[in-house]
Amino acid sequence: MAICAVYTTPSLHSPCSIANPGKTHLGSHQRHVIFYTTRRGSSRRGGSCGLAVSCSAEAKTVVIGLAADSGCGKSTFMRRLTSVFGGAAEPPKGGNPDSNTLISDTTTVICLDDYHSLDRTGRKEKGVTALDPRANNFDLMYEQVKALKRGIAVEKPIYNHVTGLLDPPELIQPPKILVIEGLHPMYDSRVRDLLDFSIYLDISDEVKFAWKIQRDMAERGHSLESIKASIEARKPDFDAYIDPQKKYADAVIEVLPTELIPGDNEGKVLRVRLIMKEGVKYFNPVYLFDEGSTISWIPCGRKLSCSYPGIKFFYGPDSYFSNEVSVLEMDGHFDRLDELIYVESHLSSLSTKYYGEVTQQMLKHGDFPGSNNGTGLFQTIVGLKIRDLYEQIVAEKAVAPAEAAKV
Repeated sequence: MAICAVYTTPSLHSPCSIANPGKTHLGSHQRHVIFYTTRRGSSRRGGSCGLAVSCSAEAKTVVIGLAADSGCGKSTFMRRLTSVFGGAAEPPKGGNPDSNTLISDTTTVICLDDYHSLDRTGRKEKGVTALDPRANNFDLMYEQVKALKRGIAVEKPIYNHVTGLLDPPELIQPPKILVIEGLHPMYDSRVRDLLDFSIYLDISDEVKFAWKIQRDMAERGHSLESIKASIEARKPDFDAYIDPQKKYADAVIEVLPTELIPGDNEGKVLRVRLIMKEGVKYFNPVYLFDEGSTISWIPCGRKLSCSYPGIKFFYGPDSYFSNEVSVLEMDGHFDRLDELIYVESHLSSLSTKYYGEVTQQMLKHGDFPGSNNGTGLFQTIVGLKIRDLYEQIVAEKAVAPAEAAKV
């Protein structure tokens, strides 16, 4: 990990300035990078400020992108992912209590809402939603993700979801794994090129509607008409700017209505598909029984208890946005998580450290949403694959200097 020193600086009128390398108190040459952001759309932030950062070593930060619409399970996925690496993800200690950032020993999760260029009032005045690219600062997003990937600390803005305003920035140090999650991690091609791996959570309209009814009517007292109006108001921008990003994803978790119950639209029984792109460096798709085969499997019986409507798995090759993919599908839900070990034993290329690790992770977080169906199972599997990807990248970078020294 790079060793960085951070200095505050006056604001500038260019995105960044790179000063000449100088001798440091550490006895090595360092690079000084100054980032700034011009505060727009919020009187609370006023003016501009900057940050100078010095780094003395090449970074090993791996960047993961997670895209999804609001309310589609990104937070639960982040909790499962950080758990795979060990340690709970928590907000920065001593910082803004309304920070969206989560930090663990290994990972830092950044919410891309923090790169809104317009606060809630500003969006209303201009007649745009948060999904609209015009309400987001992609230049700053790119510069700061690039800096963190290189091992340079940044002062990232904070979008306050409580007040709807843009709060003063917070210092983010480069982690081992940086996860950028939100509406637009793959929208800007420059940011997309910085990603080492990308995931898209694709919740079908039917399931999304059922989830919102369950949450907003039962828990928040909203009317059915207001829920429908809210969904319809966001849909044009979602279709235009968010949904197209899934074609760039290395893995897609697709959540659909069950096919086990004809005409079901309650969203309580789900059919979940893990779509895995072939040929991605450091990533080998998971398979059921026989790699490359087409398999339909109903495991319920003596070794796996499941009540109506049962469970059905599918695995096979397919094409997704002209890319060759492997698809693993689960329809239905588990009655007993401890019996998941039976299913796990028939899956290969899981990137587990020991037999039963998927089952253990699922049992560890049995109270998380989706723990009895394919959403929790596939989120856990993707988390293990990301751990494996990270370890491969770090190992490769460690070998490179040694190989160069031999020449």
